[in-house]
Amino acid sequence: MKRRNRIRVGIVLIACVLALAAGIGIGSVMISPGDIFRILGNKLFDLPLPETLEASKVSIVWSIRLPRCLSAFLAGAALSASGTVMQSVLRNSLASSYTLGVSSGASLGAALVIVTGFALPMAGVLTLPLSGFLFGLGTVLAVIAFAARMDRGLENQTIILTGMVFSLFVNACLTLVSVLHQNYMQQLIRWQMGSFSGNGWEEVLILAAVLAAGVLYLCCFTRQMDMMTFGEEAARTMGVNTKRTKMCLIVAASLLTGTAVCFTGTVGFIDLIAPHVTRRVFGPGHRYVLPVSALFGGAFMVLADTAARTVLAPAELPVGAVTALIGAPFFAWVYFKGRKR
Repeated sequence: MKRRNRIRVGIVLIACVLALAAGIGIGSVMISPGDIFRILGNKLFDLPLPETLEASKVSIVWSIRLPRCLSAFLAGAALSASGTVMQSVLRNSLASSYTLGVSSGASLGAALVIVTGFALPMAGVLTLPLSGFLFGLGTVLAVIAFAARMDRGLENQTIILTGMVFSLFVNACLTLVSVLHQNYMQQLIRWQMGSFSGNGWEEVLILAAVLAAGVLYLCCFTRQMDMMTFGEEAARTMGVNTKRTKMCLIVAASLLTGTAVCFTGTVGFIDLIAPHVTRRVFGPGHRYVLPVSALFGGAFMVLADTAARTVLAPAELPVGAVTALIGAPFFAWVYFKGRKR
């Protein structure tokens, strides 16, 4: 079984490379895989470029498409890893960071930064992700605190219900911000639907740092997540401090979601699809499910973004609309399949 899973991981890695190559190569100017690797060789290892390769293609690959595709991959990976954790902690295949209001809180924080132009001293470009993380974390902490007042055991259904209520409230606040700042309304509405347009190397570096730290931290809890899938009582009998573990996992997932939302806008369903598909292929063990979900989600997001900018070119669809067109039927399929069981 381990050997089979390693082969499957290799296939997923190859799929990720192919997805990135497709995202970089497909567009108004088509660029062959050979040219992509030549340009990367030149930029990374100072290898010579052939004279027949146009300078415009070099600029398109290195300055526009590569950072956009990498930011899409990293954001998709962060959302998918976060969704894996939420589904495990809440023992619900339809759970995600959106369920607990993390995405709504992060969106509100980012919207306030956009309309006010506020910048933290010494933070600069980090103001947006920090505000998203803090607002997302503040929302989920409020959800947990409120749920704990209603149910000291912090049962999963209580957390989910409280999260849905808080998410609706925060979304109402976000709508109010849009109405009160009508000169930013179009920008905020488009941003809320998700887009990777304009993302550069700064965003890639921040996303990569947060994703690496978040996933490495979460990998330390794979054993506890495996135990918690059998129920909280069973996990407690095996020595897991379920309340503390829940808090650690939810905070880490909030960091991943909050950072991704700030740089991409609200992109739904990716954190539902990737963990579910990965579990179907690799089984329930989080040693494989967590990292592979991140890889699958990253590749899926790159392909969704490629479709968003090419299907109606030169117009560009919001990437959130593309993921919703795929994710909504998937959500319905998972729900009705669960009811039949």
